[in-house]
Amino acid sequence: MKVAVIGVGITKFGEHWDNNLRELAIEAGTKAIMDAKIRGSDIDSIYLGNMSAGRFIGQEHVAALVSGELGLSIPAIRVEGACASGGIALREGILSILSGQNDIVLVGGAEKMTDLMTDSTTTALMGAADQEWEAYYGLTFPSLYAMIARRHMFEFGTTREQMAKVAVKNHHNGSLNPAAQFNKEITIDEVLNSTMVADPLTLLDCSPITDGAAALILCKAELAKKYTDNPVYIIGSGQASDTLALHDRRSLTTLDATVKAAQVAYKQAGITVNDVDMAEVHDCFTIAEIVATEDLGFCKKGEGGKLLDEGATELNGRIPINTSGGLKAVGHPVGATGVKQAIEIVLQLRGEAEKRQIKDANIGLTHNVGGSGATAVVHVFSR
Repeated sequence: MKVAVIGVGITKFGEHWDNNLRELAIEAGTKAIMDAKIRGSDIDSIYLGNMSAGRFIGQEHVAALVSGELGLSIPAIRVEGACASGGIALREGILSILSGQNDIVLVGGAEKMTDLMTDSTTTALMGAADQEWEAYYGLTFPSLYAMIARRHMFEFGTTREQMAKVAVKNHHNGSLNPAAQFNKEITIDEVLNSTMVADPLTLLDCSPITDGAAALILCKAELAKKYTDNPVYIIGSGQASDTLALHDRRSLTTLDATVKAAQVAYKQAGITVNDVDMAEVHDCFTIAEIVATEDLGFCKKGEGGKLLDEGATELNGRIPINTSGGLKAVGHPVGATGVKQAIEIVLQLRGEAEKRQIKDANIGLTHNVGGSGATAVVHVFSR
């Protein structure tokens, strides 16, 4: 498979008190259209990742809202897969082109999360978990990932310091990214001594509540050079599912959906994990990045913490992870995250990542997760 990315657009991620969802979505979409040097009338369809606009801002029918604001009378489809909504929207846009139905597609992701009080936002987010067996008993996503962390520590000796190194690294990368919610570096001690949220995870182990939008323009591979001299190609796409409830899983320390989605994407792209030069992974919590590096095959199971000790995942490391700053520093507007990840890889492969630029990067990967791992989407990109 091969589909081209010819345009990208992203808003600043953060707390947008003066901008509503439509304004954020239109800003990102317009930037992507301008970057691709196309007209709105060239777009055949829109796929919009959005998890819960109905609960966050009381607005459903958001895909039609965006298409209407853009003045386009074309099919507009909202895609929902919890925190993987953006990644699934990207996959649906790819499949629509490969099917021959569309030539040019706008893929977007948007979420406005800060208009609610934190407890209401937490309740809305728990809609991505098992209501009967998890939310009903008071579990939250920090506590679910805390259980994953505790089990990983028990089985493999992973330390709090190793988890803290994820946050420190990603905040360093985020300090170099103008789109990031947090542009400030932090220390290991600050992570360890920040407010406890769900033992062993502290406040600085957790991704924030965020507003933001991101957009991509996709087109048939054979049309790409008509619009740009520097296209990036998507050469692999995999998606898989697992049980919604954490207690039904085969393992607490492996997200089987990630493993399966990665296998599909690697095979489709005709590569092995050793060919990947960098990755944007779903670090909703610091332990999530460690588990992801293992499940994607960048190291053996249980050795994700060692990668951090070795500096292998830093900007100048063997396999840079979350060069954008990840969810941890850039922010996590849940419907937009999967699209934002793709934008970072596209910028890297174009050579436009500025101070975050990875030298001689040829192949990049994105990994987007819904809930505690019930959905996973993996995409492979190439120059």
